[in-house]
Amino acid sequence: MSTPLMSPLRRTRPASIRPEPLQPGDNLRGAGLMTLSMMGFTCNDAIIKFVVQDIPLYQAITLRGVFVLLALMVLAQRAGGLRLRIPAPARAPMVLRLVGEIGSTLLFLNALQRMAIGDLTAVMQSLPLVVMLGAALFFKETLGWRRILAVGVGMLGVLIILRPGSGTFGIWSLVALGAMLLVAVRDLSTRQFGRDISSNTIAFYGAVLVTLTGFVLSLGQGWVMPQLWHLALLALGSAFLTVGYLCAVAAMRVGEIAAVSPFRYTSLLMAIFLGLVIFGDWPDLWTWVGSALVVGAGIYTIWREAQLGRRR
Repeated sequence: MSTPLMSPLRRTRPASIRPEPLQPGDNLRGAGLMTLSMMGFTCNDAIIKFVVQDIPLYQAITLRGVFVLLALMVLAQRAGGLRLRIPAPARAPMVLRLVGEIGSTLLFLNALQRMAIGDLTAVMQSLPLVVMLGAALFFKETLGWRRILAVGVGMLGVLIILRPGSGTFGIWSLVALGAMLLVAVRDLSTRQFGRDISSNTIAFYGAVLVTLTGFVLSLGQGWVMPQLWHLALLALGSAFLTVGYLCAVAAMRVGEIAAVSPFRYTSLLMAIFLGLVIFGDWPDLWTWVGSALVVGAGIYTIWREAQLGRRR
């Protein structure tokens, strides 16, 4: 999973606009787009993990941030320009969101540098469950006993992956959990924005603050002269982020959510594959078991929400 610098750009239809009628093949196209999106995000993660073997992490965050900002400005220009003014009611949620954005990026990339990419991605798969629970706790959204049970099963899966008390559990396991929780803070705070603040503005502020934070921290860590292929890989990682973002937006506009959303979990298979091919990491049995519980719980909640939606 990638640190989602670009995910807040997602545009949604206003509630008053009815979605287009489902066309033959839409679900298949949506599934393909979602799979391509997850491939983009996971390939970016693998590139960062590979590059920071040679250059300091915070330098890599800074350099990648520059490429991401360039991509954001191009996208914003195509959308009619960037509006930087933050309305007063949105300022507190923006601060909370930036704390989640910066904190989750730093924790995720530090954990990524030291954990197997498949293990870290497996932990991050519990994010939708945590966001759903947070929405029930803080926004009073209805959450029945079946989905509460699914959250419990998903959290059990995370514990099996990390195995507290075993030799595999360490400080970076806690860092991974912290990253996941801060992403949930970021996503939940984003729900408080009104329509008077654009997604481009939200994403731009996040990208700027993450890049500046990386630069400040890099001054203490030190810089090395990157080679041309380092810069090329970081630019490629930014391109993968852009592809991931664009395909994620397109996927949610094509087909039914219940048919498309489960393909988010293809990122776990991609992470395991890249971890094996590039880094020689292969998940053990308990990681497979825990991942199955997390993914199964997530898919069940998607199915359950679709059933409730049909009833409503």
